[in-house]
Amino acid sequence: MGKSGIGWLKMWVKLQKFWQLFGVILQEMIGKGGSWMPNDLPTYSNEVENGNDYRMMFCLDFMNKRLRVDDYSGDIDVIYMRAVEIAKTHALTKVFIKSHEVDWQTFLSKGCMLEGIYKGYFNGRDAYCMAIYTHLTRRTSDYWLEEDHILEGVLLLPVKPDRPLLPSSMTMRLAQMEDAMQLSQLYSLIFQTYPTPMNDAKYVEKTMREGTIYYLIESSGELISAASAEINSVYANAEMTDCATLPAYRNQGLMRLLIHALEAELITRNVTCAYSLSRALSFGMNAVFYQMGYRYYGRLTKNCDIYDKFEDMNLWAKSLK
Repeated sequence: MGKSGIGWLKMWVKLQKFWQLFGVILQEMIGKGGSWMPNDLPTYSNEVENGNDYRMMFCLDFMNKRLRVDDYSGDIDVIYMRAVEIAKTHALTKVFIKSHEVDWQTFLSKGCMLEGIYKGYFNGRDAYCMAIYTHLTRRTSDYWLEEDHILEGVLLLPVKPDRPLLPSSMTMRLAQMEDAMQLSQLYSLIFQTYPTPMNDAKYVEKTMREGTIYYLIESSGELISAASAEINSVYANAEMTDCATLPAYRNQGLMRLLIHALEAELITRNVTCAYSLSRALSFGMNAVFYQMGYRYYGRLTKNCDIYDKFEDMNLWAKSLK
């Protein structure tokens, strides 16, 4: 074989390796629920759409490839069709609508699935999570039976409503804006991927300005555990979220302490409903909420990208009245 032939052979081998690598990446992307998204897209965008006979408030959540309809009014048929159209336009593979009680069966009749109930979400009235999927991989849970076993174990635990004592070597306080950097560093250490860019200090600051409150625990000046409450003042609810503890400090009741502190703060702010979406594969976080009096109200299939894949999330809720 001449030099030119050897050169072409080497180029062919390189091309083969490139396409093999490309195929692996593409398979991984599809396995996470659908099409590639341009890198210059924002992480999310909150929108309001007004039509002749409807109004819809929704979040285009590009990081998690989903459309979340937070509220709506008007013609349910049009709202359903528009939600599906918007999701397909942006290559989003899941839609979930927080339905009012009077509408959830109408959404069900259109093929939506009831995945969970946010008890007391709308100023004491329930919201029903109605899901639509546009991709089979996103619809199919990989760990459902394992998650059932985890939940069964959690529900056998004793309830522990009392507030544990903070170890004398630690301090707990409400986070301030200047804590954003160390909070982002904590989340970077704990999570390989996360549904929101909590590894970005500027994003953490933005959430604080928008009303999210954080409680944190420190030991010898080091941030070791944190959690937040994302407050919806319009509907008097809050999502308990962004829970993280350094591995060396786990199993000491720190997260229960933080949730207790957040709940006390929420009550002073007239929040009546607290809820959380916990990784269905995490025994520890589900145990925290169950033992603190939260009730299980469903599981949302492949709801968000957390750790390293799309995961099912258990829905827990509690009345703070």
